[in-house]
Amino acid sequence: MAGTVPLQAPRLQKNTSSPATTETKVVKWALIAAAGLVLFWLIALPLIVVLTEALKKGWDVYIAALTDPDARSALRLTLLVAAITVPLNTFFGVAAAWAVTKFRFRGKGFLITLIDLPFAVSPVIGGLIFVLVFGANGWFGPWLSAHDIKIVFALPGIVLATLFVTFPFVARELIPLMEDQGTQEEEAAITLGAHGWQIFFRVTLPNIKWGLLYGIILCNARAMGEFGAVSVVSGHVRGETNTLPLHVEILYNEYQFSASFAVASLLLLLALVTMIIKSWLSRKNAH
Repeated sequence: MAGTVPLQAPRLQKNTSSPATTETKVVKWALIAAAGLVLFWLIALPLIVVLTEALKKGWDVYIAALTDPDARSALRLTLLVAAITVPLNTFFGVAAAWAVTKFRFRGKGFLITLIDLPFAVSPVIGGLIFVLVFGANGWFGPWLSAHDIKIVFALPGIVLATLFVTFPFVARELIPLMEDQGTQEEEAAITLGAHGWQIFFRVTLPNIKWGLLYGIILCNARAMGEFGAVSVVSGHVRGETNTLPLHVEILYNEYQFSASFAVASLLLLLALVTMIIKSWLSRKNAH
């Protein structure tokens, strides 16, 4: 009688490795070096060039460029426009995000399309729209002229153009965050008897505070650095309707290179401060 030989199933070895984890060190460091080189050429090198050119003729020329009356006027106008547009976009951005994510209504898709519209339209085209509507030969031009109201080539036009290009930043930062959070907490607050404003200030706002801060920072950075739309509606009047980016362009076109780079360094400083604040908030939020 032949003995039975137990059959043993062959052991299958799991292949846990993947191409992403088995690449050689040469490939890994080559990719890191390529990414670092791109970042250096696109970010670090322009910053170095701006600072080098700004200080090329010494501190006296640098300080003189920054204390020039036209430069100080451009700085004041830039800060004023940002001080107007950022709070307005914060209010409308929060309202739009709250409506889109917490309520069901007809036209929600159309509202989202309007929010994204400034991303799809060139800033120059956006500025041209305001010229065609509020300019001297525009739709409301004769009425505005009859009532001595200036919008284009004045502060209101610059504010409108900046509002247009910066409108999506707060809303687009909040919509994914609020969609991910859902509506359970708000519904629970309603069942406990809370009304709309109590729900917003005690439930919704604390949950979105970090995303709201990110959106405000990005909106502020874009408002201070906007060029295309503002260039169309400003009129380039020195000391009156020139923001910092427009003042840099005028100085550069007049071959005042050191002065133009000196003024550009102010925008660079504002951008660096914005990035430092954003990084600090990111680390604080992570902990």
